[in-house]
Amino acid sequence: MSSAPVLGLVDYGSGNLRSVQRALEHAGGTCVLARSTTEAQKCDALVVPGVGSFGDCARQLREAGLWDFLREWLAADRPYLGICLGYQLLFESSEESPGVGGLGALKGEVVHFPKAAGLKIPHMGWNQLHITSPSDRLMKGFGQNPDFYFVHSYYPVPEDHSAVTSTCNYGVEFAASVSRGNLSAVQFHPEKSQELGLSMLRNFITSLDSPTSPAS
Repeated sequence: MSSAPVLGLVDYGSGNLRSVQRALEHAGGTCVLARSTTEAQKCDALVVPGVGSFGDCARQLREAGLWDFLREWLAADRPYLGICLGYQLLFESSEESPGVGGLGALKGEVVHFPKAAGLKIPHMGWNQLHITSPSDRLMKGFGQNPDFYFVHSYYPVPEDHSAVTSTCNYGVEFAASVSRGNLSAVQFHPEKSQELGLSMLRNFITSLDSPTSPAS
């Protein structure tokens, strides 16, 4: 790209929007709020954060007129970064909101942590990643087991294991991040993960200078 890529932070009423915006800007990104398809289509990449429930998030995106636009964006393999619910929404469904379909960009379901494990739910706080794809654009430079900050009660189970770039263990081992083409998504919160989180966001921003060519 000849000029600095513009990151569209999708604004549908998510509670952590401002903290993600500040982190992206601190990481060197040129960030705008995308509240409509008109604003979103002008961006070079979209960042979808999210806190709350799967169903509410899907509903708010539909009400904002952004749901079908996001599906088309993902189908065209344009750059996308999903954080927390922005990760979970990529899948087909969630146990949190029965009957509510996800964006369906990745096959699989979002499930609740097993109560039998005797763990405190939500999974909240710092936890260690096991990086399975150290060459992935988000994971470059972190070594094998960096710590990131999590807050969630549900996690995706991708059908395509090759898309998983890191895992985390909290009673069960789950997919903490995925990557496919120009799509990247993480269950943890880079904006809450101090310098490591900022480094990950810088990795994403840097990758926009040479995005993967969309499939024909």
